[in-house]
Amino acid sequence: MSEPLIQLKGIERRYQSGEQEVTVLHPLDLVIEAGEMIAIVGASGSGKSTLMNLLGCLDRPSGGQYLFRGEDTATLDALALARLRCHHFGFIFQRYHLLPHLDAAANVEIPAIYAGTSRHDRQARARQLLGRLGLAERSHHTPGQLSGGQQQRVSIARALANGGEVILADEPTGALDSQSGKEVMAILKELHQQGHTIILVTHDMEVASHADRIITLKDGRVQEDSGRKVAGNQPVLNVPPAAGEGASYDWDRYREAGRMAVHAMLAHRMRTFLTMLGIIIGIAAVVSVVALGQGARTKVIDQINAMGTNTIEIFPGKGWGDEKMASIQTLNKGDLDALLGQPYLAGASPEIASPGQLRYRNKTSSGSVTGVSNDYFKVKGMTLVSGRLLEWQDIQQRAAVAVVDKKSIGSLLGKDDPVGKVVMVGTLPVRIIGVVSQETGFGPSSQSVNVWLPYSAVMSRLISQHHFSQLTIRVKDGIQPALAEQAVIELLTKRHGVKDFFTFSSDSIIKSVEKTTATMTMMVSAIALISLIVGGVGVMNIMLVSVVERTREIGIRMAVGARQSDILQQFLIEAVMVSLLGGICGVGLSLGIGMLFSLLVDSIKMQFSLFSILMAFGCSSLIGILFGYLPARNAARLDPVVALARE
Repeated sequence: MSEPLIQLKGIERRYQSGEQEVTVLHPLDLVIEAGEMIAIVGASGSGKSTLMNLLGCLDRPSGGQYLFRGEDTATLDALALARLRCHHFGFIFQRYHLLPHLDAAANVEIPAIYAGTSRHDRQARARQLLGRLGLAERSHHTPGQLSGGQQQRVSIARALANGGEVILADEPTGALDSQSGKEVMAILKELHQQGHTIILVTHDMEVASHADRIITLKDGRVQEDSGRKVAGNQPVLNVPPAAGEGASYDWDRYREAGRMAVHAMLAHRMRTFLTMLGIIIGIAAVVSVVALGQGARTKVIDQINAMGTNTIEIFPGKGWGDEKMASIQTLNKGDLDALLGQPYLAGASPEIASPGQLRYRNKTSSGSVTGVSNDYFKVKGMTLVSGRLLEWQDIQQRAAVAVVDKKSIGSLLGKDDPVGKVVMVGTLPVRIIGVVSQETGFGPSSQSVNVWLPYSAVMSRLISQHHFSQLTIRVKDGIQPALAEQAVIELLTKRHGVKDFFTFSSDSIIKSVEKTTATMTMMVSAIALISLIVGGVGVMNIMLVSVVERTREIGIRMAVGARQSDILQQFLIEAVMVSLLGGICGVGLSLGIGMLFSLLVDSIKMQFSLFSILMAFGCSSLIGILFGYLPARNAARLDPVVALARE
């Protein structure tokens, strides 16, 4: 004798209701052979729906054994049970349980997706099944556009998508008019003749009369079993072969999960937007702060570079605040000549400061008079506006000529062209030969007129001094400033016999600026990160609400073969998509802020980097995964039979 398809041994089902335990099914034995058409009947509360859920592996028995083809289902884990439902069972529900946002063909395809059938094959089978059930012209209509009878036929087609070896129909005609009910029963009888095992659950004896065998339940016990009436030779089922799992299978799962996420987001647009708002603000804040910090850093560094790229300043004394600084007079022309001969330097210039009064005609102004060499303007990165700069001949001849600052000279000369004008520097008449523009805010204050004369003229014609106040050198491009600075220290220490000077490098300013801006950027970014976390909590909350709202959908998907990993993946992808979309909107908002900022502020430009944008997307994705995992896990752990019962 062949092994029965389904065998129940002492199966019972108990539920906990408060402090009491309620027995819905008392121990019962049941054998179902392949190819039978069985009707399970009984009054409401008799346990027939509970029995159907146990037979379809939607629920687990509290006791006894359920053998499917001789295998005890109690030994199967959730994944194995999902595969059993996917490849062997097909469910037809009284309320159809079609997904409202999918058309008829897409609803029929769902079990085949979870079975790993290729897209082409499952679409072809969906068309074939719908055509066979007279719905070829309605395959692209959503459930809301179909009548009750048509929806039930779509439900039947879905049950057959993976072969439907065992079809479990729960009150298949309960929500239909009499004509549609007759059509559905005719289809079920035809499927029975083709070899499908049909298990009907109904309270309608007229529907039950179509079955070969009627099992009557009362108070959770089998009251009557009309006995098996199986034809001797049942047709062999044409069951689609189970597809293998691979890249194509995984892609279909991801694509389906992504499509479901898009449908869920579009169905609740305002809620989705409000969910994303925290992430949008957080991402926009982080990207904008980083861009502003980068822009400020670039601005400051450009100013320092304009003042003199890779410059090193040499001062007498041991350091800032040295009381003996004024008495040290060792920086001299010999040091300047020695430095000019070094191959790693691009130029060197002394500085001798001599504050004094400037007079032009009947107008007097305070001035900042500095003696420099012809290399000074190159070392400091100043730009010639008009006239010429100091030349070596001016230094040799101690010429009474001067270069002035364009910004400050206007306070003395007004709008007149400075070149060629003669101004009195103290008692010395000086002819202006050039005008420069300072590109940095680190120079002398614009409240006094800045004038640069040959250092030889200042030392001999304005003040009686044979040493320099300081030396400024510029390192050649490609030379590390730290190495050049060390070489200069060794050279001057050897010349002086003692280290009676100290150096200050623009490289240290740049490093200090970079450190300060990085600290400020990190601090403000940390504040912005808080809003990202708040946004992530919002995503988690809304996903938890979504799980509650879509519990019945989860039950439907599990009934047609979805595994826990499929449900987990679907909700996790949805959370990531919400977060990523929020990240895209946040980056777009920050770019808009950057454009507005550039229109309103000229001094600093926000600089957006690809790294910060990619980091923003990475953060938003991570938020989606971290805060979406808990709701997704809750959805995946739902009991199929409980989920299906939720309205």
